[in-house]
Amino acid sequence: MNKQELVDKVAKKADLTKKDTLAAVDAIIESVMESLKKGDSVTLVGFGSFKVTKRAARTGRNPQTGKSIEIPAKKTPKFTAGKLFKEKVK
Repeated sequence: MNKQELVDKVAKKADLTKKDTLAAVDAIIESVMESLKKGDSVTLVGFGSFKVTKRAARTGRNPQTGKSIEIPAKKTPKFTAGKLFKEKVK
C-alpha cells in the first residue's frame, strides 16, 4: 500500500474528503518526524512506537576494491510494533 492508497482507505473509513485526509496524514507524518528530530519518541498505544537509535561507528569493506572503510556513527529511526498490531498481523 502506498501513501495515496492509504489516504483513499482512510477517507472512505472516516467518511472524510480525500483532500482533508491527505492533509491529516501529512500532518501526522510531519509531526512524527519533527518529534524524532528533537530526540523524542512517539508512542501510539496499540500500534507501536517510533524512536531514534544510535549506530556506532564501524569498519566496513568496499566490495569493489576490498579495501577497509570507516563507516561513521549515525542516528537512525526505528519502529517497534505494539502488542495489538502484532496480534492483528498474525
